[in-house]
Amino acid sequence: MPQRSPAQSVPALRPLPRNNRTESYLESLQILERLHRLMLDLVKDEFERLGRSDLTPVQAMLIYNLGTAEVTAGELRSRGMYQGSNVSYNLKKLVELGYVHHERCDMDRRSVRVRLTQQGQEVRDCVAELFCRHAEGLELSGVLDDPPVEAVNLQWRRVERFWAEQIRYIY
Repeated sequence: MPQRSPAQSVPALRPLPRNNRTESYLESLQILERLHRLMLDLVKDEFERLGRSDLTPVQAMLIYNLGTAEVTAGELRSRGMYQGSNVSYNLKKLVELGYVHHERCDMDRRSVRVRLTQQGQEVRDCVAELFCRHAEGLELSGVLDDPPVEAVNLQWRRVERFWAEQIRYIY
C-alpha cells in the first residue's frame, strides 16, 4: 500500500452550516468555559490573599460543594458536587490535609462516606464569603438584572437537562 502524505491522510473538513442561533450557542459555550476558569482563578487569588497555598481551586470548590452533606465519592459526581475525573485523588489529598473525614460504610465496606471536618467547614465558609461579596457587587452594579439572573439560570438548567439527555441517549 503506498504511503500517503499527511495532507492526504486526513479528509478535508467541510464547514458546518451555521446560523445566528448556532453562532450564539457556540459563543455561550466559550463564555461558559471562560467563566469556569475565571471562577477558579478568583478562588485561587482569594486563597493566596489569605496566605493559604495548601489547596488547589478545584479542591476548594469540592469542599464548597460538599458543604454539610455526607456522601460517598460516587455521589459527589452523581449529585453534581464534583465534575472532574480525578475525584479519588482530590479526596485522598483533602483527607491527608485534614479538610475531609472519611469512613467505611457499615452496610457496604467497599464504599467510603466523606464529610467536611471543622477545618473543611472553615474553607467552605471562606469560599461562601467570597461568592457573597461577588453577588453583592454584581447586584449593586445591576449586572444581575437584565436579563434577570433567575431567567439565565433557568435557561442553563434547560441546557444541562438537554445535555444530560444526550448522554443518556448515547449509553
